[in-house]
Amino acid sequence: MEENYQLAKWLNDEMTEAELKEFQSQPDYHLYEKIKQYSSELQTDSFNEDTMLSTILASKKETPKVVPLYQNWVFRIAAILVLGFGMFFTYQTITPTTQLAENGKETTFLLPDNSEVVLNSGSEIEYKKWNWDDNRNLELKGEAYFKVAKGKKFQVNTNLGKVSVLGTQFNVKSRNNRFDVTCFEGRVKVNYNSEEVILTKGQTVSFENNVKIIHQAVALEKPLWTVNQMDFEKESLTNVLDEIQRQYSITIEAKDIQSEQLFTGKIPADNIEVALQIIASTYHLKINKINTSSYSMEETK
Repeated sequence: MEENYQLAKWLNDEMTEAELKEFQSQPDYHLYEKIKQYSSELQTDSFNEDTMLSTILASKKETPKVVPLYQNWVFRIAAILVLGFGMFFTYQTITPTTQLAENGKETTFLLPDNSEVVLNSGSEIEYKKWNWDDNRNLELKGEAYFKVAKGKKFQVNTNLGKVSVLGTQFNVKSRNNRFDVTCFEGRVKVNYNSEEVILTKGQTVSFENNVKIIHQAVALEKPLWTVNQMDFEKESLTNVLDEIQRQYSITIEAKDIQSEQLFTGKIPADNIEVALQIIASTYHLKINKINTSSYSMEETK
């Protein structure tokens, strides 16, 4: 009630300098300013004491109707609050929603149609809740696993390509210049530049630097990264080290390492020492631990 009283005084310019300074320091002051701007056109009847007295004296009712002097304040505050809630609801539904998975973490969330999304480390998704059932489009940066509820077309857009489905389970990875899509259930349509590929359950396709490098079958029920394993197929050492850094939220300095050997295999995402040893033994590298979150790797002499 005290908050409403202060708001009413502020709206009617009745605050002292000290009261105004204290009111402006409140965290919601910027919201009150917006509400005041939009409510400036609201009109309420002015109060005339002489007219009210004449009306009461002329009335034949036994119990006269009493109108409090603060009635205008109450009506105005109610109108402003309704307007404020309307603005807040509109902002919440139309403004894009962003989901983020920081390095070393995964994020699981539901879309408005109860489609499930699992974001891999260092990934981001943006979508709009407004009219979602008729426009199921989202933007992906990084990697995510989708379990899509049946409905109208569902589309994942990335900077490298897009994936369209109706209801299915699939994984999309867009990192650097490489674009990977794997279908675990149903069918997905993959568009990369001018090329279109239809994937069915148990198929994967990969593109890198405008070239299709993989289109084959896989014997997996879901992405291995969802069970703490990194799975690589013909990946460059640079991409492999980047993924390790994301998964463990660490930095790796690669000193004068020049290798064109592609890596295919699995690396644990829950044991940094084993992960680095696999890379070191494969590429004949020496590991130097700088601190708990920093490493360097260099070729052995």
